[in-house]
Amino acid sequence: MRFDVLTLFPELFEPSLRLGVTRRAFESRQVDVQLWGLRDFADNAYRRVDDRPFGGGPGMVMLIDPLERALAAVHAARAAADIAAASPSTTPQPPVILFSPAGRPLTQARVQAFSRSPEGAILICGRYEGLDQRFVDRHVTEEISLGDFVLSGGELPALTLLDAVARLMPGVLNDEKSHQQDSFSDGLLDCPHYSRPEVHAGEGVPSVLMSGHHAEIARWRREQQLTATARRRPDLLEKARREGLLSRQDLKLLSKLGL
Repeated sequence: MRFDVLTLFPELFEPSLRLGVTRRAFESRQVDVQLWGLRDFADNAYRRVDDRPFGGGPGMVMLIDPLERALAAVHAARAAADIAAASPSTTPQPPVILFSPAGRPLTQARVQAFSRSPEGAILICGRYEGLDQRFVDRHVTEEISLGDFVLSGGELPALTLLDAVARLMPGVLNDEKSHQQDSFSDGLLDCPHYSRPEVHAGEGVPSVLMSGHHAEIARWRREQQLTATARRRPDLLEKARREGLLSRQDLKLLSKLGL
């Protein structure tokens, strides 16, 4: 899949694409990331891509013309790649994603959907006070937020999305089951994990994990998931109930625990 990133700071992405376990997805181009520097599409000697907002007020607004030129270049490059691959009619148009506090929160379910979409997405990284609204109205198909706070730009959210998608690609994690046990993968938080040493500062590993009884270990882990979610994120537990994500055994266990 392909992600095109429109940004003022392409250099922010390059280290993250080369480091860590997720680099396997980027190096193999399972997740093909193309970086587009927005200043390359400015039409003035100073490569300026922002100006003062109409109506006054603090800050600057990203200009529509460089954004539209960059987006047109992305679409042209994608079309050329499809023609070269002899598949111009089989790949759907990619969504144009803007990272914005006004967007819907990014969830694991949305990340999983991205990981299954051959078209990937076009990611718009805003800066300053935001983008000219006319660009948003004409071209943006979805707005995504990382939460109820404000960042300096869309680069960190874009990196977050790319990392979350990359780790779901086959062969990226050493154990394919790793991401299946992640928090949110089944609607609940993950269970606690332990490793060496067996005893640290007088505190030992839960005995069930040392028992070798796989069914008991699985039962304990599920109980820990349910308990942690009920205590820390009761909203997730209620959502899991509503959406039918809990098994009959889960419901019995919750009743036994008084949850």
